[in-house]
Amino acid sequence: MMVNMIMKNKWVIWGLILLITVIWGYAWVFMKASLNFMGPFAFSAFRFGTGAITLLLAVWLLKAGRPPRSMWKHLIIVGLLQTTVVFTFVMYGMQFVDAGKSSVLLYSMPLWSSLFAVKILGEKITSGKVFGLAVGMLGLMTILGWDIVFEQDAGVIFGEVLIIVAAVAWAGSNVYYRLKLKGMTQLQVSAYQMLFGTIGIVIATLFAEWGEPVKLTGESLYYILFTGVLASALCFTVWFILLSIIDMVTATLSTLLVPVFGLFFGWWMLDEDLTNSILIGSAMIIAGIAIAQVFGKEKVQEDVVQAESAFKH
Repeated sequence: MMVNMIMKNKWVIWGLILLITVIWGYAWVFMKASLNFMGPFAFSAFRFGTGAITLLLAVWLLKAGRPPRSMWKHLIIVGLLQTTVVFTFVMYGMQFVDAGKSSVLLYSMPLWSSLFAVKILGEKITSGKVFGLAVGMLGLMTILGWDIVFEQDAGVIFGEVLIIVAAVAWAGSNVYYRLKLKGMTQLQVSAYQMLFGTIGIVIATLFAEWGEPVKLTGESLYYILFTGVLASALCFTVWFILLSIIDMVTATLSTLLVPVFGLFFGWWMLDEDLTNSILIGSAMIIAGIAIAQVFGKEKVQEDVVQAESAFKH
């Protein structure tokens, strides 16, 4: 009934897209602010533990069932790549890098996904997609190169590299999903990969942050619940419905609003500087991804992978 109502009203569809991308963009502010209360790994463990519990509850309520045991090893690998590696690296890197810039660097993922699809999956690449990838990569180098030449802050550069590695890991998980988990429902994949990924984060937390203080106040709990329940679980449920309605190119392009909102909220809420290098580099990355998607829209399967995984951030 709800899906039918949404399908009949395009303004409802775009309203939901705007809502979830604003929430995802706003979540970057809370991810950065959470570092005042606990270590980066501890926050990720709380966030994705909350998100995994919420998603598993959704699986139970919707009677989606448990995945076959033969799929568990693949879900573990995707969970380690897409949740454990991505968010331990992102949260650790955010100790040195502003929230807005972090969101842009992580959302370079479609560039790496396209490269992996060509190299590993043997997909053909159009001239338009080559141009888009070149523009996006040049944008990355604009941000990194400026900081290397002018900032010369080893901590910032180290953090940026970590977040780019996280984007590469996210892209790798997309390709692995294509190879091993394509037949499963996205709800099952998301819930169980997040569960296994959270276990990996908890283990990393015990090794890296054992004994470090964790301040569970009203404010920090709000950050955990917002990012875990709203940004990770509830937004995914809405996104899952939208994916069955809108075309994949539109879905993927709409996720480019997330780093835009991340930059805006970082500037507005955290007083982060929007330097020329950040603005120019960010614009090039977003434009490059958009060009690559539009001129490569005949490669629908690749767009599906990127759109299906984008909801998690």
